[in-house]
Amino acid sequence: MWFDIAEGVLLPFLGTSLGAACVFFLKNRMSERLERALTGFAAGIMVAASFFSLLLPALEQNEDMGRLAFVPSTIGFLIGMLFLLVLDVITPHMHMDHNEEGPNVGLKKTTKLVLAVTLHNIPEGMAVGVVYAGWMYGNTQISVMGAFALSMGIAIQNFPEGAIVSMPLRAEGIPKKKTFLYGVLSGIVEPIAAVITIFAAGVLVPVLPYLLSFAAGAMLYVVVEELIPEMSEGKHSNIGTICFALGFVVMMALDVGLG
Repeated sequence: MWFDIAEGVLLPFLGTSLGAACVFFLKNRMSERLERALTGFAAGIMVAASFFSLLLPALEQNEDMGRLAFVPSTIGFLIGMLFLLVLDVITPHMHMDHNEEGPNVGLKKTTKLVLAVTLHNIPEGMAVGVVYAGWMYGNTQISVMGAFALSMGIAIQNFPEGAIVSMPLRAEGIPKKKTFLYGVLSGIVEPIAAVITIFAAGVLVPVLPYLLSFAAGAMLYVVVEELIPEMSEGKHSNIGTICFALGFVVMMALDVGLG
């Protein structure tokens, strides 16, 4: 059991680290098309993971409530959205005014990007933690393979996130080893958040549907507020949309096929 949990907790962090390692193999600057494609793919995976791996098990766990089975999921989902909204208000935001000028604008933007990605990795870590906690404490709607599918899906979408963090930093002239380190550090919050959630869920087993829905709401907030605007702006928005569909299908296949 503990090996399965350790594997699931560390897998998303590995995805981020491998993505950050792209700085050693790609050119110093990521093309606009590639960035749109990676962002769209990550968004598609997160949307599918939020529904198939989090909201659906939460709804199924409350089937005995009949027509009111949606209530716990609704409450958890909205609290998750509100949680990310508050964090976005009190921390530097990912987007910037495109009319802003000055010699430090590029570095300022990439610093905000690192902080934003690090912040948004927290709900992903929580999502992995709460699903593994549900399996560990005997939730019949969650299997170990279903939990692994979520972890794998987040690891896949973390790969482009790691690259999106490290590549712009390299373009600003920061050494490759340091940009790789920043990319890796942006993902370290995920296993930490997952472990904390697992231990907290042990005390809060009766409210697992709320926790599952909370993680879904937080993840979807990231998609709507950050990833979709990033993939849609500019002249290559259709690439982001196509890759969104591919990411959604990949995550759906992982969850249904392995779960």
